[in-house]
Amino acid sequence: MLKILAIAAHPDDVELSCSGTLIKHARMGHAVGVLDLTGGELGTRGSLDLRLQEADDAGKVMGLKVRVNAGMADGFFINDEAHQRKLIAYIRHYRPEIVIANALNDRHPDHGKGGRLIADACFFSGLRKIVTEWEGTEQEPWRPKRVFHMIQDRVLEPSFIVDITDEFETKMESVLCYKSQFTNDNTSEPVTYISKNGFLDAIISRDTLFGKRIGVKYGEGFVCENTPGVSDLGKLLLPEFP
Repeated sequence: MLKILAIAAHPDDVELSCSGTLIKHARMGHAVGVLDLTGGELGTRGSLDLRLQEADDAGKVMGLKVRVNAGMADGFFINDEAHQRKLIAYIRHYRPEIVIANALNDRHPDHGKGGRLIADACFFSGLRKIVTEWEGTEQEPWRPKRVFHMIQDRVLEPSFIVDITDEFETKMESVLCYKSQFTNDNTSEPVTYISKNGFLDAIISRDTLFGKRIGVKYGEGFVCENTPGVSDLGKLLLPEFP
């Protein structure tokens, strides 16, 4: 059983958008995992095998308990019954309390598709009349307590922000595991949107801006479709906040 399962369309989605939060909770002793829907095989640079190796390397940097790939088709997966059932089986197997999903609206079409697919699968995973199996054994229903959506390329207003100041350097280390995507030295690969000089600077600036909004150096923002609740107002306070 996992405390947090981050599910995203491509390897490197999680690293760029919410790895600081995953690292923070892994360091707190929680079981944290990542499920990549595809291998990012349509990416202009690198190869499927290389992307999978980079994802494995990044998972070790983040301290994940598990990282798996659902093997869906990059660019062509859809939010239909077959894909929902496949995802439901993973959710019921890992039984996360919290799921972090792709943004519901973003530059890359797979991000919005993925965000909706993940949210729908999390709901349907709790319905006992939907029958799924894992390694030949029928699964029990399971619905995560919360689904939070990461903020990716497009600027969105966060529902809340997580302080990742202490985790930021490790976050960037996990991002740079994707050498095929973000490294331009000694390569004949084409220049892409995410390999251009300035892309990673924009990630740093975004996390800096989110951090500023809560009085810390770096933060990661999340969006939720429903309203989170608290029983203790003190849990909303950060020690660093004046």
